[in-house]
Parts: sequence; C-alpha cells; structure tokens
Amino acid sequence: MARAPIRYLIRKPLADVRGDMDRHGLHRVLGPVHLVLIGIGCIIGAGVYVMTGTAAANYAGPAVMLSFVIAGLACAFTGLCYAELASTLPVSGASYSYAYAALGEAFAWGLGWMLMLELGLAGSALAVGVSGYLASLLGDFGVHIPAVISTPFIRPEAGEAGMRFVTGGGINLVATAALLFFAFILVRGVSQSATINAVMVTVKVGVLIAFIIFGLPHVDPANWRPFVPENEGGFTYGWQGVLRGASILFFAYLGFEAVATAALEAKTPQRDIPIGILGALAIATVVYMAVAAVLTGLVSYKTLNVPDPVAVAVAAIGMPVLSVVIKAGALTGLCSVLMVNTYAHSRVCYAMSTDGLLPPLFSRIHTRFRTPHQGTWFVAGVAGVAAAFLPISILGDLVSLGTGLVFITVAISVIWLRTTQPELPRPFRVPLGGLRIGGIWFGVVPVLALLFCLLMIGPVVLDIIHKAMIGEWVPAGILGVYLCFGIAFYLLYGVRHSRLRRSLSEA
Repeated sequence: MARAPIRYLIRKPLADVRGDMDRHGLHRVLGPVHLVLIGIGCIIGAGVYVMTGTAAANYAGPAVMLSFVIAGLACAFTGLCYAELASTLPVSGASYSYAYAALGEAFAWGLGWMLMLELGLAGSALAVGVSGYLASLLGDFGVHIPAVISTPFIRPEAGEAGMRFVTGGGINLVATAALLFFAFILVRGVSQSATINAVMVTVKVGVLIAFIIFGLPHVDPANWRPFVPENEGGFTYGWQGVLRGASILFFAYLGFEAVATAALEAKTPQRDIPIGILGALAIATVVYMAVAAVLTGLVSYKTLNVPDPVAVAVAAIGMPVLSVVIKAGALTGLCSVLMVNTYAHSRVCYAMSTDGLLPPLFSRIHTRFRTPHQGTWFVAGVAGVAAAFLPISILGDLVSLGTGLVFITVAISVIWLRTTQPELPRPFRVPLGGLRIGGIWFGVVPVLALLFCLLMIGPVVLDIIHKAMIGEWVPAGILGVYLCFGIAFYLLYGVRHSRLRRSLSEA
C-alpha cells in the first residue's frame, strides 16, 4: 500500500519524449519570424481589445499601465522558463509534455486539465470580445444585433456591496457562432498557413499603431488623474486594485504557450522556439503599454467596463471613418487570436489523447484534411457554451487562475529537470544562474517566476473566496465542479488508459 501514491507519479522517459520528435510526421516549416508572428497573433488580442477596459474600470484606473508592467514581469520570467524547456524538449503539448517528463503523470494530468480550462475559457472570452466588436461595427452601418443573442445569460452588476452577478434574458449566440466558425476553418487545415496568420497579425498591429498615432493628440491628461484612484474597499482601486488588475491582464499574455505547442513544426526548435517566445512577449508588452496609455487618456476609465473599450475610446475622437477602421482591425485581431488559441487547445488535447489520458476522439485525424477534427469541434463547442452563458469578468478570472497554475508548474519543471538531469543538453538556459540547497537546484529566474505567478493568482483566489462568502457563488462553483470532475475523470479513465502505464505493465 505504501507504493500506491507512487504509481500516480510515473514519469514519461525522456527517451520517449524525444522519440515523439521523430514520429510525429508533421512538416517542419516554421522559422523564428513565423513563430514570433504566431506568438504575437495569440498574445495581442483580448488583452488590448477587451480586458484592458475591465481592469481599468473595475480595479486599477489609469494605473492599469502599471498592471501591465507587473503582469509582463511575471510572464517574462515564465517565458524564459518556457524557452529553456522548449529548447530541451521541443515536442507537442508544451507545458503538459514538460510536466509529464519532469514531475510525473498525475502532475501532467493536473496541468493538462488546467491548461484545458485556461485555453477553453480564453476562447470563450475572445469570442465574447468578437461579439461585442461585431455588434459595435455593424451598428455603425445601421445593423443592430438583438441583445437577446449578443449578451450572456449571467452578467455582472455593480451594487453597494461591490460587483455581483445577476441573470438576464440573453444568450450570447453570436460568440458561440464565432467559435464554431473558426472550428470549421481549423478542421479544414487553414490554421496551418503561417502566411494567413502573418497577414492578420500585420493588420491588427497596424490598426493599433494607427489608434496610438491618431489618439495621442486627443489625450486629455485630466483622465489620468488621479493615476492611482483611492481605494474604495477590497480590490476596487488603490494599489490593491493595481495588483488585481495585473492578475486579470495576466491572461492577456498566454499566447507564448501557443509558440511552444508549435515545436514539432519548427525548422530548428532548439533555437527558434526561444526566439519566438521571447520576441513575441517583448513586442506585445510594448504595444500593450502604449495602447493602455492612450485608451485611458481619451476617456474616463469608469466608462471602459464594456466588451469593446477601444471602440468607446475611438468614439471620443470624433472621426467616424477611423472608428470603423479601428473596430474592423480589433475584430480582425480578436479573430486571429481566437483561431490560434483554438488551434493550441486542440493540439494540447491531441497530445493528452495520444498518451491515453483523454478519449481517442481528440487524436483522430481527418482522412482528407489531416487535422484532429473531432477534438477541434468538441473544444470549440464547450467553449461556445461558456461564451453563451458567462460574462467576460468571470471568464477572465478563471483563465488567469488556470494560467497561473500552468506557469507555476512550468517553473517547477525547470527546477526539477536541472536537479535530476543536470547533464541534459540545453541549447537555451535561463539566465542569472542559481544555487543548490539540499541537493535541489534553485534558479533565480524560475524562483522569481514562481513568486510572481503566486502574486498574480493570489488576488483572484481571494476575490473568488470573497464573492462566495457573500453569496456570489458562480465563479467558485464553476471552478469547484471543474476540479472535482477532473480528478474523477483521471482516476476512472486516465489511469486505466494511460499509454505509459500500459507499456510499463507489459514490460
């Protein structure tokens, strides 16, 4: 009986992980520029177009720019950890595969389960953003989408005790339709075209630059005062709000995970994956800071708690043509992120399915299009249901929590592999070194990544607990049910169908 817990910690041999590199059958066609563009394509999206408004209006005020700095630091340290692992183990599945090799099957399952939550709800949040900007853009042409099919069933409402959730009469079918549309595109293999993604990235970055250039002369510095609004209790404004805003915007940086999932299709993954991750992260952070400054300078931060805050800010400029261009660019940007995010989600599920931890439908390949078609439809459908019923605030919190837990596992994986496999070839190593304490290697970068990630998810957890205590149980209920179902699914299905477990039993 003493050995029972150990069987859940069996690790995938590094030889098997590296063997997957030679058995996948995919084409290695992506260079560093393509990978940077894929990263930008997935990073720059909801963070600028949707979540900036939520973070500024509800928590940080104009100091949302500082929230971006804090979240960016956390992601920079984590990105360096990703870069080392991706150069060492350039395989599909990204952080899930790293955890399987470093920490064991139970940790890999837990991380994969949270990664599915992260990517699934990120897709939902992005689809809600698409719905908001589409409605705003069509409204400029006199076409109005009924609120009953463009607003979620559960929506936030400000009250004397803070933000509370109420039910409404709408279901956001527009967001659901957006997810299913991109699932159709992904199934047909269009997501494999780096050229299409590059065009979409160029359009959306160009539009953001136009927003900065044309918006800057109209900025009213009075909108930046007070830069850090006085705290109104809890995480509403003040420095507590700045940190809470960072925990929301943390989700906006999760795009570099998509770069890691493309390791099997990179020409020289040991070199190109780190360049793709760190390059995309650096460019996206600069863009985020500039857009946040102009956004909060054009209008009062209190007016930005909407699914389309950039559209609200552009309306203040008084240039109708620019407004249409910006909204069209925002819609293009969100669509590109939604497509890449769904691609990454389906590929993580594909990796888990090939390991036997998820049912075979996630790894079945379409005979004509050579894509995991059933898994893609499934993940898009589940994300579509969440987008139809949940507001952007709940989606953003749960995505940030899932992101933080995934990033923590990545940092621990670096520490563990450096401790147990010090001679493993590492084309890229995290900088600043480290030291050994009790035989365990503690690197400066992975430790800082751990601390910053805990700093990011701490306010989210406290806020979810606080809401549950005052009767707003929706976020805590969703998270609790999801975690319990994940544990039960692993024990009842994953343990019995694990490919690694079967191979060890046969040996």
